[in-house]
Amino acid sequence: MSAAIRAIALFAPIAAVWSAVTLRRASARDVAAMILSTAWALLTLSIANVVAVRAGWWSFQADGAVVEGIPVDLMLGWALLWGALPVHAARGLPLPLVAATLVWLDLALMPLAHPVVQLGPDWLYGEALTVAVCLLPALLLGRWTADDRRLPERAVLQVLLSGGLMLGLPIALTEVWRQPAWLAGLGAQLLVVTSLPGVAAVREFAVAGKGTPLPYDAPARLVTGGPYAYVRNPMQVSMTASYLVLGIADARFLLAAGIAFAYGAGLAAWHENEQLTGRHGHAWQGYRAEVRPWIPRLRPYSGLPPAVVHVAATCAQCAEVGRWIERRRPVALRIVPAEDHPRGIRRMTYERADGTRAAGVAAFAHAAQHLNLGWALVGWLLLLPFIGWFAQLCADALGAGPRSVRWPEGSAGHRCENAPEVSGR
Repeated sequence: MSAAIRAIALFAPIAAVWSAVTLRRASARDVAAMILSTAWALLTLSIANVVAVRAGWWSFQADGAVVEGIPVDLMLGWALLWGALPVHAARGLPLPLVAATLVWLDLALMPLAHPVVQLGPDWLYGEALTVAVCLLPALLLGRWTADDRRLPERAVLQVLLSGGLMLGLPIALTEVWRQPAWLAGLGAQLLVVTSLPGVAAVREFAVAGKGTPLPYDAPARLVTGGPYAYVRNPMQVSMTASYLVLGIADARFLLAAGIAFAYGAGLAAWHENEQLTGRHGHAWQGYRAEVRPWIPRLRPYSGLPPAVVHVAATCAQCAEVGRWIERRRPVALRIVPAEDHPRGIRRMTYERADGTRAAGVAAFAHAAQHLNLGWALVGWLLLLPFIGWFAQLCADALGAGPRSVRWPEGSAGHRCENAPEVSGR
């Protein structure tokens, strides 16, 4: 009985996906949407089921092909049922209807999976958790990808997905985190540093390139700003460096680092060169000649998109920030008086030729990327969502809040005054 349930749980979703693809041919974007949604469902279902087992919401009785007490075949079938199948087969249906149908089906099938799945009295709490964390994001990620919508949200979900699959899951399975407190803390801090270029690269792709790291959804323009001004493969460098850090505690990660490097330096490099040469020609060749694939530059690439940072010249505190930036000889960055800005800005403002614009702490973070690798790391850290918000809050509290720049009455010059925040920026 248990073997039959496990077989049906795996092969029925596989057959359903196969039938859906046979009935309606999947485009490259459709395939990518199916892969992403299934990967999200698989990762989050694995986590949610560990939580459910430990909370007593349900448990599994199975022998063989079990990881952390969870049958692998059930997870694969469940992920296909919540990922690839609805993303492709039900693409034209309203999302609430699709989600409600899948929830109803799950509520019906969970009790029928006995004795493989043994439900506790509060199993509906676990069901609610999996729907919120696994099903809904998987459906949204799949639909947004298939329809080429919601680029910022897709980029965030892709970062979480790749981080979970390539770092979070291996760390959990190897239990490399079971180290003395000081070593675990040091490792966590090093991982933040090594992860910064990769996260910043995804952000640069989305903001400046209007694309994602996936081949089907590549940026329309050649991205040479952000981490790409220092190294050609920031995502691969970031992942390999993270594995090397983890290798201090577990030698298996050293093997993973070697595999990541071999893949990046071999197949990925060949494919990247072929694609980008055909797409960007001489621009790519010029960039490739100056920026190394694995060893970062200390100073940014001279061909990154030119930018301007507007700093108030008549405000002593503001002007000092501008002079500090200028003393460090920024590359492809001009410092101009905020008083000359046509829109009457109230914070230090950064504007780049590719359309990137930022104000306040975010403007400084972008400007820092034009200085050197050390300050670029600080800039990438400040551009992380919560950290950037908190840094701006601290800056405002310490007197670096929004300011108004205006012509004083009877004077030929400008004056910079503190002003309350009214725009919400």
